Amino acid sequence: MHRSLNKSCIITMPTLDGVDSEAKREEIQAYFDTCYKRYESLFRLIADHNAYYQKADSLRHPLIFYYGHTATFFINKLKLAKVIDTRVDAELESLFAVGVDEMSWDDLNEAHYEWPSLERVQAYRDDVYVLVKEVIASLPLMLPITEESPWWVILMGIEHENIHLETSSVLIRQLPLENTREDEAWKACTQYTDAPQNSWIEVLAGSVVLGKDHEAKLFGWDNEYGKHEAHIPSFKAAKYLTSNAEFLAFVQEGGYDEDAYWCEEGRAWRDYTRAEHPMFWRKSAQGYVLRTLSKEIVLPLSWPVEVNHLEASAFCVWKSQKEGVRVVLPTEDEYVRLRDASGVPAYLEWTVADTNIAAINLETFASSVPVNTHKHGDFYDVIGNVWQHSRTPMYPFDGFKVHPVYDDFTVPIFDAKHKLINGGSWISCGNLATQKSRYGFRRHFYQHAGFRYIQSNYKEKVRVNMYNTDTIIAQYCHFGWGENSLGVENYPTACAHKALAYMKTQPKRKALDIGCAIGRSSFELARGFDEVIGVDFSARFIQEAGVLKDEGILRYSIKTEGDLEQFYEVNLETFGLGETRQKVSFWQADACNLKSIYKEFDLIFGGNLIDRLYDPQKFLEDVAHRLVEGGMLILTSPYTWQEESTPKEKWIGGYKRDGEAVSTLQGLKEMLGGDFVLIVTEDVPFVIQETARKHQHSIAQMSVWQKRIHAGL
Repeated sequence: MHRSLNKSCIITMPTLDGVDSEAKREEIQAYFDTCYKRYESLFRLIADHNAYYQKADSLRHPLIFYYGHTATFFINKLKLAKVIDTRVDAELESLFAVGVDEMSWDDLNEAHYEWPSLERVQAYRDDVYVLVKEVIASLPLMLPITEESPWWVILMGIEHENIHLETSSVLIRQLPLENTREDEAWKACTQYTDAPQNSWIEVLAGSVVLGKDHEAKLFGWDNEYGKHEAHIPSFKAAKYLTSNAEFLAFVQEGGYDEDAYWCEEGRAWRDYTRAEHPMFWRKSAQGYVLRTLSKEIVLPLSWPVEVNHLEASAFCVWKSQKEGVRVVLPTEDEYVRLRDASGVPAYLEWTVADTNIAAINLETFASSVPVNTHKHGDFYDVIGNVWQHSRTPMYPFDGFKVHPVYDDFTVPIFDAKHKLINGGSWISCGNLATQKSRYGFRRHFYQHAGFRYIQSNYKEKVRVNMYNTDTIIAQYCHFGWGENSLGVENYPTACAHKALAYMKTQPKRKALDIGCAIGRSSFELARGFDEVIGVDFSARFIQEAGVLKDEGILRYSIKTEGDLEQFYEVNLETFGLGETRQKVSFWQADACNLKSIYKEFDLIFGGNLIDRLYDPQKFLEDVAHRLVEGGMLILTSPYTWQEESTPKEKWIGGYKRDGEAVSTLQGLKEMLGGDFVLIVTEDVPFVIQETARKHQHSIAQMSVWQKRIHAGL
């Protein structure tokens, strides 16, 4: 059953500080309850259960995925952080783990999915709700809450659900109208006034400081931390967000037909989608109507237009030609300068008595409102109503670092393809509503987003580096693709060649490279296999492997000494691997909880994997049924067990039992002996370079296992 929601449930996100731990526990409990119930209440707008299983957007999963995904996120992250040890439903927690954006590792192929019933997913959500409440009630709490605290992971789960509250609402707006129904908690605004005449207002020059430090009072995502400073020359900005009336003029003057207004990407998107107007507009005999969450209304000319970045940019080109000045979208720096000049209060300055500060945090309507409703200084809607597109790509501030529990939140979108949006929308809750939030989307994606145009010649100075400088990623890039100066053969290459040799004359149809990192072993295995699937837990690794597959080239830099660095370019053609690109695919996956689609392999290779898993026994117990009879399992590892990766009680070797030493190979024999025959073991050395003169030299043991014929019969 869906839990109830009413407007009295709306509360603000908890601060991280305080003096009373039990009061903070109650505050977080209330916040979790509100956000979890609110997300479920959104889905009451779906009138037909079958609509959960249809794609509202061809680039997204059906809504049943998102309904399960936010609950799964809690379990997967709490388990990764070692807050809990057991799963609620391993199958659903694999099925709903990944696949929310059109990244190269997101599996959006519906043939790979058998979606569970809504009743099962609801029962799962109910069980997760109970479990998280129990964790909140019992987990020791010390204040302030820091990024190392398990409570940070709980807040992460809540704010992740707030993100999907917004993105799921966009998908519901894309469902056929007959699949939705109205709900009292999600009423749209009924004010349809005439649109105000927009005008230019000068924003004086000034300096901006972006980012926050780790003593900030509110939870934040990784990209919010660090520092960026800039001096912004004066510029002119529109008093109001661009209204439907303003954008209608662009449409009526043939804006969607004139190629000159559109960039190359914009023309390709327009031609592919055959767009003639914004997505949420509909043509009718009486003119345009607007699709809200659950109904269509006559196009409210005074509401802000909702478009993607490409449409907003095309409008600016059209506006430039009409007015004879350079009209553009603001940069993130310019948006912050305008916000500072407007004096709009920060999130923590809002009070219960001042909930009408903006159309944000669901404190007004479940829709936009007229653009002249909420005044902030000389401007309107500096925050709220709709997100505001910027021309700034998502980039890291100086001092950026990932959070180990969610290392792929932002890094995959430091790709110059995602543009920042600013200010929040009417449904932006929690972190999304704060002044420090930073979210980026593909230029063709839709959110509840519009824009404010400005006159400016400012050129921002941000670095979207074509070379990956992330220390861990760079080391693994070099580990996979560099040739070591110590005379040790490239490790993933050596392992792949040995694996192919051990396969001898056996069929080489399909191989699984699990823990593939940057993909060298996957490409090398493809020299002999018809198909190789590389999977890794880290989306950052999969991102780089995907770049190699898609483009054939990968660039990275590593430190040589001090602040000095050396730049490298990997070209598959140089390694004689160009033709393998079509035989290799890369996906993000959890080796301890793989989806059922990973099966019928002739070879499974796990390179330096077993001693980095949070539950290696789960992997070993599961691996046999994913191989064909007679198939090969090849594992390599230096057996450097660490409690940071694997709880000690889950080690399969490297400890004493009843006073006797248990080696990892012995543990492997005990766990695999029923389904496999151990063929051979051998040592394989490897080197990881940290700097030009600092290397880690290790020796892994390779164990080669063959699945028994008719095992278990």
